[in-house]
Amino acid sequence: MKKLTDFLNYSFNFSDEVQITVKTILVVIVVLFITSFVLKLFRKLLTRHMPLNDKAKFVSLFSYSKWFIYVVILLMTFNNMGVNVTAIFAASAALLVGVGLALQTLFQDIISGVFILVDQSVHVGDIIELDGKVGRVEEINLRTTRAVTIDNKVLIIPNHLYLTNSLFNWTENGSETRENVQIGVAYGSDVTLVKKLLIQVANNHPSVIKKADTLVLFTNFGDSSLDFKLIFTMNDSFQASIPKSDMRFEIDKVFREHNISIPFPQRDVHLFNK
Repeated sequence: MKKLTDFLNYSFNFSDEVQITVKTILVVIVVLFITSFVLKLFRKLLTRHMPLNDKAKFVSLFSYSKWFIYVVILLMTFNNMGVNVTAIFAASAALLVGVGLALQTLFQDIISGVFILVDQSVHVGDIIELDGKVGRVEEINLRTTRAVTIDNKVLIIPNHLYLTNSLFNWTENGSETRENVQIGVAYGSDVTLVKKLLIQVANNHPSVIKKADTLVLFTNFGDSSLDFKLIFTMNDSFQASIPKSDMRFEIDKVFREHNISIPFPQRDVHLFNK
């Protein structure tokens, strides 16, 4: 037993302040083994519901970040075992602060990319709106998300914008979305006929889903018009601007046929002679 104790207490002297015993080395090995097991379990729990492409990206990032975790665990274990690592901690802290300040935005993008992959808030094929820009997601990377707009322009979105801005996912609840067209008619128009014609125009368009209710809301008594909103359901909101344009052409046509006028703002100017 004494020989075993002596062996465990045998010290490797690297300097006057740093001495490492055999016992410390064995404890470090055990701690690193346990850490490796926990990290693998944690990785499996996070990726069990991820698509294969997202899972591969997360595993790639995880393989790099786990080495940083090993270093932190190693230093903490040495410190708890009585090894003086104050100088190492100080040097590491200064280095990490410098790197963190220089690469702050990059780290934000990568962390945000991990959040996107883990919580699955955005998927490839989703239609998203961010900062007033709308696009269909084509690819999600760790640092950026690539989306294509309706006019075939590519949006390269830094992932940290997901944390600092409100993101609208048009297709989170499915591909069907509610769209609307707003129209104003002149005072004195037959509002019942207006409602009937608007519903007819929407239901006759091939892009409108017929099983969903088409609604017409009388939204306001405007300054120059009676304001209505035609609400309908589509299966491809990304292309919604084209059906909306078709409906506006058709609304103008049927309104002319039924003598319903679309007013323009008018002002009365009174001149006084003094």
